[in-house]
Amino acid sequence: MSARTGFGRWTVHGDGRRIGPGEVVAPHERLSWPATIGIGAQHVVAMFGATFLVPLLTGFPPATTLFFSAVGTLLFLVITAGRVPSYLGSSFALIAPITAATASQGMSSALGGVVAVGVLLAIIGLVVHFAGARWIDIVMPPTVTGSIVALIGFNLAPSAWGNVQQAPVTAVVTVGAILLCTVLLRGILGRLSILLGVLVGYATARIRGEVSMTEVYEAAWFGLPEFTAPSFDPALLGLFLPVVLVLVAENVGHVKSVAAMTGENLDDVTGRALFADGLSTALAGAGGGSGTTTYAENIGVMAATRVYSTAAYLVAALVALLLSMSPKFGQLIATIPPGVLGGAATVLYGMIGMLGVRIWVQNRVDFSDPVNLNTAAVALILGIANFTWVVGDMKFEGIALGSAAALVVYHVMRQIARARGTSQEAASPASAPAGAELNPGELHR
Repeated sequence: MSARTGFGRWTVHGDGRRIGPGEVVAPHERLSWPATIGIGAQHVVAMFGATFLVPLLTGFPPATTLFFSAVGTLLFLVITAGRVPSYLGSSFALIAPITAATASQGMSSALGGVVAVGVLLAIIGLVVHFAGARWIDIVMPPTVTGSIVALIGFNLAPSAWGNVQQAPVTAVVTVGAILLCTVLLRGILGRLSILLGVLVGYATARIRGEVSMTEVYEAAWFGLPEFTAPSFDPALLGLFLPVVLVLVAENVGHVKSVAAMTGENLDDVTGRALFADGLSTALAGAGGGSGTTTYAENIGVMAATRVYSTAAYLVAALVALLLSMSPKFGQLIATIPPGVLGGAATVLYGMIGMLGVRIWVQNRVDFSDPVNLNTAAVALILGIANFTWVVGDMKFEGIALGSAAALVVYHVMRQIARARGTSQEAASPASAPAGAELNPGELHR
């Protein structure tokens, strides 16, 4: 990238209208502005379903969350100097701690937890920027990262069930619509299956009389979102701080994915990306929004269009900012009933859990290694069963305990195993070899 390019100074790719075979529009490039605006609008649609689902599930104001996701995206683009194309949408990793904190201490205390997560992530970003990202791979190998991501998804299962019970028929229709859209539709529509499924579920709920539009009719067309100040309760930190590990993994994974797709080395901007997301999350928590994270949904749009221009994300952020300024739009989103939320959450929470499994598969984690096997086993049970440990005023629940267990079990067992030479799994049904496990060196320990 030349000194004359960067965020706010894009060069036009080719003639601005066409992308040649094998070419991509790099982050510092753009197409014509009409084409860029169209692609930016696609990014808004791609992030929309998941970004709005988080505040609906946690009880936060949807318009406020959208506002801070737009502001956070703009900050991210500026801090990374326009080198990392990304939209910062609502983080699903924060649903469980926000829900628990809101139920026990209220929304403002949950916001304080979001701020704490953001500040810690920003600090980690500064450390990575000056010390390098190598230590993240050492502290959080795929066995640990996959376990933490998986347990967060599975820990949320009771929340999905609670919504489904309120309107089972609508929930089943929503789940069915999401699944069918995934396999029936191609291209960008297939990638928007969750959003389309929610629309089908919403139509079903309207027919069944489960939706009230009164507040939508009464809301103004234009106005500022609803802002709420945070309060800080140290007892809740055990719920929130482990989520930082997931946000680190998501951001690092996003940077690596963009680097692989564009052919650019982005290692030197990883720390900036972490710092930017931390700052965005802290800012959101300070005003009443959900925490943010880089969005895989938008990677799908980039892969489909071959356009990685950060100019498109500038457009997406500005469009989202405008939408957040409409109270009527926010009230419309808030009318989505529990049955639809439960159906969508059933799929999404399960997908979060399976993303952890995907991390194991992609990194070929060897589960015939007792260290890997026991790390995942202990962490998942703690998270799924939501083990709870109360220490004075501090309360540590499944996500915190499971995340801590994944880190401690893995590193302590690994060091002892290396010192003692005990890396062979004891004979059990789980140790029966299969597939690639028969070929030495194909799986990672």
